[in-house]
Amino acid sequence: MPKGLSLHIGLNFVDPNHYQGWDGQLAACEFDAKDMSALAKKKGFKPTMLIREEASASAVTEAITDAANQLKVGDMLFVTYSGHGGQVPDKNGDEKDKMDETWVLYDRQLIDDELYTLWSRFAPGVRIFVLSDSCHSGSVTKATLYEHLAAQPLAKDFSDNMTVRTRALPEKVRDATYSQNKKLYDRIQKTFQSGDKVAVNASILLISGCQDNQLSSDGARNGLFTQTLLKTWNKGKYKGRYRKFHQDIGLKMPPWQSPNFYRAGVRDARFEAQAPFTI
Repeated sequence: MPKGLSLHIGLNFVDPNHYQGWDGQLAACEFDAKDMSALAKKKGFKPTMLIREEASASAVTEAITDAANQLKVGDMLFVTYSGHGGQVPDKNGDEKDKMDETWVLYDRQLIDDELYTLWSRFAPGVRIFVLSDSCHSGSVTKATLYEHLAAQPLAKDFSDNMTVRTRALPEKVRDATYSQNKKLYDRIQKTFQSGDKVAVNASILLISGCQDNQLSSDGARNGLFTQTLLKTWNKGKYKGRYRKFHQDIGLKMPPWQSPNFYRAGVRDARFEAQAPFTI
């Protein structure tokens, strides 16, 4: 019988000592992690949750590595991340915009090249489903978008007309954090191969909270993406498959936040044809 493990990461704040005095205060990320952990448990996964100080780069790396050591062909890993998205300068030449995307974890950013290396540790035939309710800020376009969103009220049923709070690492904080920790982030990128050079034999499906040039909105109880996903899931009454799930979530989202559907590793048509969260 297939085994299902899950990992749920949520950060309402980060360590200001690393992020140059910025604590990244958010409201809904821990709720997101708890709600997705509850969903996973109901679907038969064995969940692990990392929130607040527990959500360090080493803890996330260890949890994914531990899953890779346990799972074999036919098994499944379900990962959710809720927090800020960031960027660091690309040092190994695998990004067209010369920036690597990151998860802004408690003590430092986890670079996408690190994640690709972690995925490469999984055995062939393992299925990995990732939900990332975060965004990647820093470019001029994104900064402009941030200013636009900050002036707009959210839909009334999302947060009672609360002004938009996005899950973006501010450009000034991004640059200052990298400048003060340049040796660390450059060393990490030299240690890990670029994503396009890593062989991933597992099958990975990602539904992210927004596109690369957009921002994900935080809320009072859930992030906008997570809230919409849960409504679409409708306590398990949803009948579509992964691609349709992504599309149906997107239909309920505002035009300035469009969830992305992305594949990595080995294409597995049977995986994609399953109902979401099926072990």
